[in-house]
Amino acid sequence: MATNPPKAKATTEMERAVGRRKTAAARVRISLGTGKITINDKPLAAYFGLVSWQDKIISPLILTGRDKQLDITVKVAGGGVVSQTEAIRHGIARALVKWNAELKSALRAAGYLTRDSRTKERKKPGLRKARRGHQWRKR
Repeated sequence: MATNPPKAKATTEMERAVGRRKTAAARVRISLGTGKITINDKPLAAYFGLVSWQDKIISPLILTGRDKQLDITVKVAGGGVVSQTEAIRHGIARALVKWNAELKSALRAAGYLTRDSRTKERKKPGLRKARRGHQWRKR
């Protein structure tokens, strides 16, 4: 039985990627458009009120010069606000590399493709927290 050869991807298609940070996970879709960013069916400014959070999210797009060329749709869950922003930034960077592999070196140099693996350490038996022991008392 003959199999069909894999189709070559065009850069005009939609690309998907997942970004993670701590317990936050962001599913990112990029496609050609006008630069509209939607997060959980809300505009970027409505979901993340602080400008510093918004700047962190669009930083891979500004670095690559694609901030007015691509529409981005994100579904993000878990974690806090800062973890969600870093997960979205990670997902956008990974989607950009899938969309155009030539952008990988610039995004790698800026640190946007590195998954920050620092998570909460688990609690150990015999301790109150991960490393915190019980307080010693004399009597």
